[in-house]
Amino acid sequence: MRREPEAVRAALARRGADAPLDRVLELDERRRAVLAELEPLRERQNAASKAIGEAKRRGEDAAAEIAAMEEVAARGRELSDELNRVEAELQAALVELPNLPAPDAPSEDTVLREVGEAGRTGRDHLELAGSMIDMQAAARVSGARFAYLRGDLVMLELALVRWAMEKVRGHGFEPVVPPVLVREAAMYGTGFLPDTEQQIYRLPDDDLYLVGTSEVPLASLHAGEVLDEAALPRRYAGFSTCFRREAGAAGKDTRGIFRVHQFDKVEMFSFVVPEASADEHERLLAIEEEILRELDVPYRVVAIAAAELGASAAKK
Repeated sequence: MRREPEAVRAALARRGADAPLDRVLELDERRRAVLAELEPLRERQNAASKAIGEAKRRGEDAAAEIAAMEEVAARGRELSDELNRVEAELQAALVELPNLPAPDAPSEDTVLREVGEAGRTGRDHLELAGSMIDMQAAARVSGARFAYLRGDLVMLELALVRWAMEKVRGHGFEPVVPPVLVREAAMYGTGFLPDTEQQIYRLPDDDLYLVGTSEVPLASLHAGEVLDEAALPRRYAGFSTCFRREAGAAGKDTRGIFRVHQFDKVEMFSFVVPEASADEHERLLAIEEEILRELDVPYRVVAIAAAELGASAAKK
């Protein structure tokens, strides 16, 4: 952002993002200016403190040095307070900046390929499942957009999850059942706050969030660690229940168990060096396609428009 602000501005424009880039640059400049004044003051204060101690040991009057140090210390406190304020404002502005889209992220949704032939239009999943999907009972218990899965449908889901986990395990992914309640830092650290705040369930009494994808706890698994590049890539496959408020989705795929508030999902996540990111993305896509082909499910691969990407995504 410092070196190429116009390139960053152009990338943000591709996303249609109203991001506070100018504010970030302004605060960053102010922060560096404060540090440039504060750090020499701290050095002067340390030197003066040492000189006062030596004068006292020699039995000399150190009143002048003490007065000078107090003046320096007072200015240091002012600058420290300003630094804390500026850094807080800078952090608040930075979290409003989305990831920059990849150079090949298209300007509009683009179908890359279609595989398989869609069957004839017939009964939808609710008609096919019958009593194995009970929306009415769930509505009485939990409200709209919840479902009881029952009988053979439960066994089918469990079988598919087990099969998918074995499949990705064969590709080098370690199976993980992660926590689905996470702290705010995990949501911010993975870019889901503040971007998707309206879609997230929060437990205010515990200051925890229900995840909408196991990407959040998987990405946070090594938070605060320094990973040895030689040990990369590290690949994980998480299975978890996910929770989404689906705010603003009225009228969109609302029939049946699409866009529900609670669902189970297998998620692949990889830690790689930045230079390997694009290749790893293609690897993940290839595994997903392999799964669909083996299930004989027709599908299409769509490159999502840059303006439709979530805040944390560079490409999808």
